[in-house]
Amino acid sequence: MAELKKLLERGERGVEHEVEVLRHGAPYWPAQLVVVAAIVLQLILPAKVIAGPSRYLVPGLEAALLLGLAITTPRRHHDESRIRRGFAIGLLALVSAANAVSLGLLVGSLLGGAKTSGRDLLVGALAIWLTNILIFALWYWEMDGGGPGVREHPERRSLPDFRFPQQSEPDIRGSDWKPGFIDYLYLAFTNASAFSPTDAMPVSGLAKMLMLGQAMVSLLTVLLVASRAVNILK
Repeated sequence: MAELKKLLERGERGVEHEVEVLRHGAPYWPAQLVVVAAIVLQLILPAKVIAGPSRYLVPGLEAALLLGLAITTPRRHHDESRIRRGFAIGLLALVSAANAVSLGLLVGSLLGGAKTSGRDLLVGALAIWLTNILIFALWYWEMDGGGPGVREHPERRSLPDFRFPQQSEPDIRGSDWKPGFIDYLYLAFTNASAFSPTDAMPVSGLAKMLMLGQAMVSLLTVLLVASRAVNILK
C-alpha cells in the first residue's frame, strides 16, 4: 500500500508539472505565422534573386521544418529539449541565409549591369526588406533572455538581452509584465526603418550584433532602391 501511495503521489506531481508547463508556456503560433509570411515573400521574389537552383527548394525546406516544429512543439516552455530549440534556431538561420543570398543576387545584378525592370526591383527589394523585419523579429523573440519558454516561467533567472520601457518603469504595465511577440515585431520594424532602437534598448552583445545585422541589410536594401530610382529619373 505504501508503494502504491508513493506511485500515486508521483503521478499527481507529474500531472501538476504538465499543467504548470501548459499554463506558463508561450504560444508558438505567432512565430509560425511569421515564418509562413516569410515563405510567401520568398515565393514572390523575381527569378533573378531566387536563392537556390529552384524557386521552391528553400521555401520547401522551411515549410518542412515549420511543420515539424508545429507538430512537436505547440507551445514553448522552459524545459523544452535542446533538439527542439535547435530546430527552431536552424529554421531562423535558413530563412536568414536565403534572404541574404537574395539581397546579394539583387545587388550583383545591378552592379553587373544586368537589365532589371523597375517592377522586379521594387518587388524584390520590398520582399527582402519585409522578410528582414519578420526574420529578425523571430531572432529577437527566440534569443532574448534564453527564449520565450524561459521568459514565461515565473521563476526564471536569465538576464534579458533587451530592456523594454515597461521593464524600466513598472508603473506602465505592472511589475510582472513580459514582452510578447508583438513587442519584438515592433522592435524589428523600427530598427529596419530608423536604423536604430526606438523602443527597446539592446543590453547584451548578442542583441547589439543582431540589431547591427538587421540595420545593415535594411540600409543596403533602401540605398539600392534609392540609387536605382535616381538612375531612372536621370
